[in-house]
Amino acid sequence: MEEEIRIQNCTLCPRECGIDRTKKIGFCGAGPKIKVARAMLHFWEEPCISGKNGSGTVFFSGCPLKCRYCQNYKISAENFGKEIPVQKLCEIFFSLKEKGAHNINLVSPTQYAPFIIEALKEIKPSLKIPVVWNTGGYEKIETIKSLNGLVDIYLPDLKYMDSEISLKYSGAADYFNAASEALKEMYSQVGGAAFDENGILKKGVVVRHLVLPGNRRDSLKILDWLEKNFPKKDILLSLMSQYTPYRHDEKFKELNRRISSFEYSVVAKRAAELGFEGYLQEKSSAKEEYTPDFDLSGI
Repeated sequence: MEEEIRIQNCTLCPRECGIDRTKKIGFCGAGPKIKVARAMLHFWEEPCISGKNGSGTVFFSGCPLKCRYCQNYKISAENFGKEIPVQKLCEIFFSLKEKGAHNINLVSPTQYAPFIIEALKEIKPSLKIPVVWNTGGYEKIETIKSLNGLVDIYLPDLKYMDSEISLKYSGAADYFNAASEALKEMYSQVGGAAFDENGILKKGVVVRHLVLPGNRRDSLKILDWLEKNFPKKDILLSLMSQYTPYRHDEKFKELNRRISSFEYSVVAKRAAELGFEGYLQEKSSAKEEYTPDFDLSGI
């Protein structure tokens, strides 16, 4: 099958580790089958994603990035989850739709792209709600191109511009080069944001940026780059203040605190000056309870 061929010398993400995932685990932690940690109606995404009914969210195990501060480390780094076949994934999508989900929200899906594509090609015509590609942004253009026509909404992070920072915190010196080019491809596919009569996003790109402790200057560079490269009225900016230190990090002690009001306000002010539309978070969003329990519910 095509999906097995693509993981036998895996180059789905920019790391291009080349591991035969039918025999061993890739750098991302993924093996030969889809692995899912939870499927649920999620109410803590951006308002245009969660809406009133919730976003039909599927949390996949593993991740191409190794962020030191990941809130979902149980599944991204420890690879907690349950292996399922493609047909089961299709059933999960329809189950979430039946519960009233505004969309199908695929969280950290990159390492399972061939399997997800197989599922969406089978059911997309009858699904009839938008599909969201919710990613850390560390993507290959080729992988994003393979999603054309199957994904309606791209929800990527744009974490860093400085390669030293991205290497330090996520083990990916090429993060910005990869993420910036992938973002351009995402926008070229779905174009400007479009909403239904209830303000729910039907198609478009929402760029997330999490302000990290001590890194406001890099955040400002990212805003400037976005302003120069995209029509501000077409993409939505989600500027996040929710950074929460989940575990004490002796190696990176600067991460062992939440961001200050000053740090966030400086970045938020710049976003407003540049004229971005989208979402700002209250500092009260930095709470651990907003991260769901990964207990295999809904699988």
